[in-house]
This record gives sequence, structure tokens and C-alpha cells, in this order.
Amino acid sequence: MKKILLTGFEPFGGERINPAVLVMERLKERTVGPYMVEGLELPTVFGKSVDRLIEAVELIEPDVVICLGQAGGRPDISFERIAINVNDARIADNEGNQPEDTPVVPGGPTAYWSTLPIKQMVARLHASGIPASVSDSAGTFVCNQLFYGLMHHIAVSGKEMRGGFVHIPYLPEQALEHKGAPSMTLDLMVAGLEQAIEILE
Repeated sequence: MKKILLTGFEPFGGERINPAVLVMERLKERTVGPYMVEGLELPTVFGKSVDRLIEAVELIEPDVVICLGQAGGRPDISFERIAINVNDARIADNEGNQPEDTPVVPGGPTAYWSTLPIKQMVARLHASGIPASVSDSAGTFVCNQLFYGLMHHIAVSGKEMRGGFVHIPYLPEQALEHKGAPSMTLDLMVAGLEQAIEILE
């Protein structure tokens, strides 16, 4: 059976929960489509998250890696198109690091494209009534660094592996603390990721 590695970040920025971890925990050790889902929680820390991901990739040898992150303020499940080679943190990470205009990989390519079928994934979710979109910016925080680090590892290792990043909104209980912010239920997020995985060949 094929394997997919699904990752989620720990809470950050003063939040008590992170929906990315909760979605990952709901799906790990399950079979979705042709894939057995492996799960991994990552620290919201520059550098450490990439190192832990690469260690897991080397150990598990998945066919696909999908990294999940929280994007508070977004109204839908956002399938990221591109990772850029820059760290520029508006807030500090969970260990107080706040890099400004530094490269993810010195001398690395300007950007990497997702190798997931993101438009087909969005179309599948829309057909099921789940809000989704293609996003052209994964930001410049730890999420983007992880996305870039993953794609760089795939490129330099020559592995036959697909990878990408998906941002998800606040949960309703989080949105209560952020007046006017959109939210999505955990069940709907889980259903959206299930359907995105199901269309992978």
C-alpha cells in the first residue's frame, strides 16, 4: 500500500489549539483512497520543523507529503501553489526566533512549485460543497519555510515523491477570540483533506 505523510504544527502565536494538528490526528493511521496515512506533529520553530520533517521522510519513505498549517483569517482550505526562499517573520516562533529577510536555503532556487494536483483538489472540494481555493502565497513564516524545505529536499535527493502545503482556517472556537474572523468546523476540514487525498493517483 502507498503511504502519505501528513504533518501538522503545534499551537503558536498565543493560540491554545492548532487545527492542523487536530486534522492530522483524525486522519493518521487510517486508509484514505490508496494511501495509508502517517501522522507527524511538528514544532512551530524555524529550522527544527524542517529537520524533523526530513528525518521522518527518510524513515517512513512516503509517496506523498502534505504539510498542514493554520492560516487564521482565511475563509477556506487553501492549497498552496508556491514556496519561496525567504524567512521574514511578523511574529516570533515558539522559541522566540524572528528572522528577517533571510533565505530558507542560502543559494537555493528562488521558489519551488507544489507537485500536488492542487486545482483538481480544489475542484473536488467545491463539488462537495467545501470551501477551497488555490493560494499563491504561503507567507514567510514557519509554514513557508517547511514547504520550501520539503520541496528542496525532494529536489536534491532525487526522490520519487510528491509534496505540498495546505493552509486551513480557524476553528469556530478560535474565531470567538478573533472578532469577525472566518472559521470552519473540524469535521469539514477533515472531509476536505480526505477528498483531496482520494484523488491522488
